[in-house]
Amino acid sequence: MRGFSLIMSRILDNINTPEDLKGLSIKELTDLCSQIREYMIDCCSKNPGHLGSSLGAVELAVAIHYVFDTPKDKLVWDVGHQAYAHKIITGRREAFLNNRKYGGISGFPKMSESEYDAFGAGHTSTSISAALGLAEAARLTGEQTKCIAVIGDGALTGGLAFEALNNAGAMKSDILVILNDNQISIDKNVGALHNYLVKISTSPAYNRLKNRIWTFIGSNSLRRFIQKVTLSTKLAFVKSGSVFEGLGFRYFGMIDGNDLGELVATLQNMKGIGGPKLLHVRTVKGKGYLPAEQQQSVWHAPGKFDVSTGERIKPSVKKYKYQEIFGETITELARSNQKIVGITPAMASGCSLDIMMKEFPERTFDVGIAEQHAVTFSAGLAAGGMLPFCNIYSTFMQRAFDSIIHDVALQNLKVVFCIDRGGLVGEDGATHHGAFDLAYFRIVPNMTVAAPMNEIELRNMLYSATLPEYGPVVIRYPRGECEGLDWKKEFSPVPAGRARVVSEGAKVAILSIGTIGNRVVKAVERHVAAGGCRPLHYDMRFLKPIDTDAIDRAARECDVIMTVEDGTVIGGLHGAVSEYLSEKGYKGKIIKSGIPDRFVEQGSVDQLMSECQYNTDDLQKKIEKSFNFF
Repeated sequence: MRGFSLIMSRILDNINTPEDLKGLSIKELTDLCSQIREYMIDCCSKNPGHLGSSLGAVELAVAIHYVFDTPKDKLVWDVGHQAYAHKIITGRREAFLNNRKYGGISGFPKMSESEYDAFGAGHTSTSISAALGLAEAARLTGEQTKCIAVIGDGALTGGLAFEALNNAGAMKSDILVILNDNQISIDKNVGALHNYLVKISTSPAYNRLKNRIWTFIGSNSLRRFIQKVTLSTKLAFVKSGSVFEGLGFRYFGMIDGNDLGELVATLQNMKGIGGPKLLHVRTVKGKGYLPAEQQQSVWHAPGKFDVSTGERIKPSVKKYKYQEIFGETITELARSNQKIVGITPAMASGCSLDIMMKEFPERTFDVGIAEQHAVTFSAGLAAGGMLPFCNIYSTFMQRAFDSIIHDVALQNLKVVFCIDRGGLVGEDGATHHGAFDLAYFRIVPNMTVAAPMNEIELRNMLYSATLPEYGPVVIRYPRGECEGLDWKKEFSPVPAGRARVVSEGAKVAILSIGTIGNRVVKAVERHVAAGGCRPLHYDMRFLKPIDTDAIDRAARECDVIMTVEDGTVIGGLHGAVSEYLSEKGYKGKIIKSGIPDRFVEQGSVDQLMSECQYNTDDLQKKIEKSFNFF
């Protein structure tokens, strides 16, 4: 730990539940917030996590638990990027040392982990819907329970949040929504709503009036009355009116969300007000740590770093990442094809679309955290004669499944879906693994589903998707570093539905798809080096259309067929191969390797692959066992 005073250390050491906050003064709570920040920074410097958002929300977490009676009162966090302080003061201070580690606590709220996590969340925009459900459940069961949703980090741009606001306002449910407005998610917030919130927060006349009234009125009851008056006054100054009032919410704010005293006073005043309410607070992402305040996008999840200097610790040898191959390749393609456009839902830097954005800003679109809209918007662009490359993380693409079917595939519109973070992604855990994309895209008619084994294949698949013979297509690749190949070569078309022989062999056939095939290659070489026979290995490349000639050859020449995929074995490559071989009456043995029929928690990718038994060592053992059948 870095230089805590003895008094400060004793405060945090004695906070084991929110009940321990109740006897503290505002000054002591303020000191506690400082120590939580120090503890969070120290832990995350060695054990990386989502740091910036949680630094900004420390006072918010402390104030809510201080004013409300959790866990009886239900607190729902949106996404969970903001919830580290919440975890630390709800009995998980020591466990936070192993945050996001294998066998440790989740980096996101999780109902099975703590009674204080009223609802789990790893995807955005769910908090208001969940809190509304909890509020109505309390009403129906006669429980005297307050329900609070904390939404922020750009999550209010998601359509689900607006559906919930609309429903809650109409139902007049007793719910408090706290809008934690830090003006940024991972990248800068975009859209009309963001502009509206900026207009509210920067209306000089309104804010001067509000601050004068709040400073000079001491009575809490009078303050509550004044809040009603100033709301009407505010609407006179902010010409666009109140979106939230129009949806049936009583709007309070803007207040400083990093001012603990003001937060506590405001929440205490609002606690007794029934019906739907929205408190608008402004916080600073990265608050209390200068490097994180100055580079907010970078410090959303900075990796390991030196606390004293703020220098991020990076590997000495850097390989290209698959995301960078996508970004550079689409930019290259866009130079010679004016119809190419890029779309991302608030992940421009994460998916590397920002590379194209710098060169072709008029042909790139960050639509905010709105995956369903991103897909249908892409469909509209395609219907208008453009060639959209829609890049969405695998886990978030799940949210747009109806749009994929109804708006793209059904109309056979040429949209290129670039599915980033396919497969196990590591420490973000069950909410973020790209486990299901291959399986759910496979069932959609008109869709070509591809997964490259390396960066050269990714580059060529991106190029091939622009060719006339391709319709709507999915190109799926993992998070992280490539294989280190020389990929800056002339484009070479990849015929849809054609597998590639990686190595010739006999008796045992291995059919792999995607980058997991590189682990298969290592496992095969180890097996051969140990004196074993070489299996036949196909890189299938396409799940749909699948290369039945390759499967036929494997069935004809081999008595054991292994399928290997970094995705769910139900419905994915194993499902496709098993279904086909069953129809053909194959009598040999089929062995599957991939993500099993359960949710996989957090840990390093190697740890999780070992748990699921398809890491390199596991594959080597399975190959050896397969040859022992003879």
